Amino acid sequence: MLDAQTIEAIADELLQAARTRTPVPLLTARYPGMTVEDSYAVQQLWRRRHEEAGRTLLGRKIGLTSKAMQAATGITEPDYGAIFDDMVFQTGCDVEWDAYTHPRVEVELAFVLKHRLKGPDCTLFDVLNATDYVVPALEILDSRIEMEGRTIVDTIADNAAMGAMVVGGRPVRPDAVDLRWVAAILYRNQIVEETGVAAGVLDHPAAGVFWLANKLAAHDDGLAAGDIILAGSFTRPLWVQKGDTVHADYGPLGAVTCHFR
Repeated sequence: MLDAQTIEAIADELLQAARTRTPVPLLTARYPGMTVEDSYAVQQLWRRRHEEAGRTLLGRKIGLTSKAMQAATGITEPDYGAIFDDMVFQTGCDVEWDAYTHPRVEVELAFVLKHRLKGPDCTLFDVLNATDYVVPALEILDSRIEMEGRTIVDTIADNAAMGAMVVGGRPVRPDAVDLRWVAAILYRNQIVEETGVAAGVLDHPAAGVFWLANKLAAHDDGLAAGDIILAGSFTRPLWVQKGDTVHADYGPLGAVTCHFR
């Protein structure tokens, strides 16, 4: 386990990396004994620093929940990070490409809660009962730590690579459709790049949400009414460049679009 001074130094380094858009070297290469718990300690301090600066926690993201994402990263267990209010954009938006480092886009569903969720014994049924509605969303990944050779320890400390999210399409109640069969086609500049089905996320997109509630319980934390939860990607991450337009067609649930300028 890392000491408190080292945890603080890493959190401050990541704050500076975000300001300068310059990724720092791998944490695992510099701190070989760093654990997952160390990484979450870094993330919690990083989050607290942002809240002290005036940002508002709006929800959480869950990452690495599908075989597609695990294969793309070489990481085999989920993780989570914070979503702040200024990270949430609406469909049709222009996104500043230069605001992110190595931006990539993923196709997801977001759950908006109407009731509090807290583990350690949260189930799929608890998630469905606590959900107000589910809405299509794109996640924009960011990287404050260099990409090559990352492990889950690096990714967690980096707020699970959360950059921003774009919501749109048609919000639905959780029992209005079979969420496992929600599908999407991801276009970049009118060319199909990825397709996916939401069952790729732990067999049911709500499964990631109860995993998160149970994981947070170990830190005496939970999910609040009104929180928005990005449930995990069911496509591989799509690299984007300045000038690209990304469009995700969710069929009956509508579409989400953004342009990187």
